[in-house]
Amino acid sequence: MLDATTTAPQIKGLYIDGRWVPGAGQFDDLNPNDGSVWARVPNAGISETKQAIEAAHRAFPDWANRPFQERAHLILKIADVWEARAADYVAAAQYEGGGWYGKGMFEAGHVAETFRAAAGLCYSSIGEVLPSEHRKVSTAIRVSMGVVGVISPWNVPGILTSRGFAFAMAFGNTIVLKPSEETPYAGGLFFAEILEEAGIPPGVFNVITASRERTPEVGDELIDNPLVKGISFTGSTPVGRRIAAKCGAHLKKCCIELGGKDSLIVLEDADMDRATSSASFGAFMHQGQICMSVEKVLVQEQLYPEFLRQFVARVSKLKTGDTADKSNVIGPLINDRQVARVQAQLDDAIAKGAKVALGGGISGRFVEPTILTHVTPDMDIWRDETFGPVAVVTPFKTDAEAIAMSNDTEYGLSSGIITANEERALAMAQHLETGMCHVNCSCINDEPHAPFGGTKASGVGRHGGRWAMETFSETRWITLDRGGRPYPPVF
Repeated sequence: MLDATTTAPQIKGLYIDGRWVPGAGQFDDLNPNDGSVWARVPNAGISETKQAIEAAHRAFPDWANRPFQERAHLILKIADVWEARAADYVAAAQYEGGGWYGKGMFEAGHVAETFRAAAGLCYSSIGEVLPSEHRKVSTAIRVSMGVVGVISPWNVPGILTSRGFAFAMAFGNTIVLKPSEETPYAGGLFFAEILEEAGIPPGVFNVITASRERTPEVGDELIDNPLVKGISFTGSTPVGRRIAAKCGAHLKKCCIELGGKDSLIVLEDADMDRATSSASFGAFMHQGQICMSVEKVLVQEQLYPEFLRQFVARVSKLKTGDTADKSNVIGPLINDRQVARVQAQLDDAIAKGAKVALGGGISGRFVEPTILTHVTPDMDIWRDETFGPVAVVTPFKTDAEAIAMSNDTEYGLSSGIITANEERALAMAQHLETGMCHVNCSCINDEPHAPFGGTKASGVGRHGGRWAMETFSETRWITLDRGGRPYPPVF
């Protein structure tokens, strides 16, 4: 167990077929707060990836055919072990992921519930009985697929990794997990420790870690290998497009959850405290490095001046700094490439006339919470995902104008509406091109049993509850002919 002041876990190796094995060398796992080496992590290649896939393939028949309640009990055990080691995850989320202590605590609780929701899925219906014109007993059932490859991201490694495999594994699939090279422990090897302690059978769950340089070859093997029947990917839209295309070429199922350019719409009858807090949490939680982050705050013009004043006042209280200090809510961006991306969008917007209402400063990987006004559609920051602590605040006149402004992006993940009129909000929600919409709440929402996913360039497929079963299973039609249906006499 990690002490809260310790920044280096014991890395045991890759986790393949229930054993810890070395990789083909190691790579540096950095603390984004100061750039120091947090850990040295095994560097897998094609050979190790094939070993993990083959182990999962061998383990599949036994795991899929185990009584459903046995799988459920084991997955409930994972939740118990995870909770017992929650402090270890929080430390990793702070030092490896650069996250605020409170964000790590939230993740730790959510992950345990993800496994419990997945265990509950084992007891749900797996099919239905259909009518038959020939008096057959006609059934449509769901069956597990086989090996599922999971490629998880760095920004919320606990939640986004667990939901990527928990439901698929509960339903009888076996897993090969490749976490992000930015968080290989919190998003990968830590899970291997948890599942090993929980007693998951060898080969059912495998973890391979790889450096940025080796990630393309490892990812290609995971997607192209014919033993892998499905892919779960959470990450950037450009990478997700390539993965979905490769899966399509192989006629392989995939669940692809990508980026967002999410709007919070604040109507003139909104409760101001709720509106500003929803915007602050939505835009600046984990430095805006969440796919559901509020990147555009659209405020009805009657409310706009006062909203902006109170929003600036609220956000100005957020502290920025090294996340070893629990009071620092705004930590570093994950790497220098991400900082450059945010800087480029800010420079473009300001050059084209945007005004900085708050923040705008950048020191190393630390970007101040920033609020921009006077942003126009010709600016990159209007349509492109920022993935940083920047909120655009823009006035609108009518509901139709707010809907059009929200939809003015290739993304379609989440949205929020703050209003006292729920009927009005539900009417607006019907026209928002997002997979999710939350009334009187931030865009950032997730519950393990609910359908999570987006439209347009935000992805394909759904995580959570029975929707995850549909994603990570195949449908079979099975009939029993009890009526003796005759064939044509010629036969």
